[in-house]
Amino acid sequence: MSASPDQTNVAVSEELFAPLPGGVELCYQTFGERDDDPLLLVMGLGGPMTWWDAELCVLLAQQGFFVIRYDNRDTGRSSRDPHRVRRIDLVRAFLGRPVTPPYTLGDLAGDGFGLLDHLDIPAAHVAGVSMGGMIAQTMALDAPERVLSLTSIMSTTGQRTAGWQSPTLIPTLLSGRGPTREDYLAGALKVWALIGSPGYPPAEGTLESRAGETFDRGVSRSGVLRQMMAVITQPDRTADLARISVPTTVIHGLRDRMVHVSGGRATAAAIPGAELLLIDGMGHDLPPVLFETFAAAIRRTATSATRKRKA
Repeated sequence: MSASPDQTNVAVSEELFAPLPGGVELCYQTFGERDDDPLLLVMGLGGPMTWWDAELCVLLAQQGFFVIRYDNRDTGRSSRDPHRVRRIDLVRAFLGRPVTPPYTLGDLAGDGFGLLDHLDIPAAHVAGVSMGGMIAQTMALDAPERVLSLTSIMSTTGQRTAGWQSPTLIPTLLSGRGPTREDYLAGALKVWALIGSPGYPPAEGTLESRAGETFDRGVSRSGVLRQMMAVITQPDRTADLARISVPTTVIHGLRDRMVHVSGGRATAAAIPGAELLLIDGMGHDLPPVLFETFAAAIRRTATSATRKRKA
């Protein structure tokens, strides 16, 4: 079970809203002291900010970070894009045919910078999971002066031959779901049973609780399709990643079926000096038993950045 933030000595904000240029509004929450090292946490496809568990956010705050977690656009309580994506458009994009996505990973990276602007933070440490890792990498490329350090978790470079998805997942991922809360919970549990960490099974009731909270915060199936389009149409960043000069750590599970570990290896190989942390038994999730490991890696990477700036 996650620690309740009010049981700690860490300051936790209410859920707040940041209006950004272009009509996007992001829901966000902070943990820790405003004067500590800013850390922006970016979640993956269809995942609200609460998938960055409050216990992990508290742990990071206790390690000297001002932690900012937020719902990407089209997720949770953030605003919805009005454009429609048809499934045939996703197929066309996957086949490499020309399509125009409603927004790109660059736009999602811009949302992250917009949130930092709203908070008057000129630069931050950035950590991202899965699609969030792709966004974090894009932030480091688009505005390197604003990213102090980078932690890319169970993500990939955009290269089609790295970080592939296990074909055995496709039938479940493409299966339709009904409109009710019960329908969502049943589908989510089925997916998480396939992609979770076999070496670190969740405590009883944890997945049900998370799925229910996710649905109650707001689920947009059309929003997931729009995010999927942004992912499918992303560029191959492999060559560009060589320009990243901030300290970087890449974390990936050896049992990840959603984004094959080759994605993490390719990311670490592309970024000069990147540390690669491969975890046996870890799949495509953030098991609580590994929170200390994740927090230590992010803190180590940020400390390296501070030392580099002072050198």
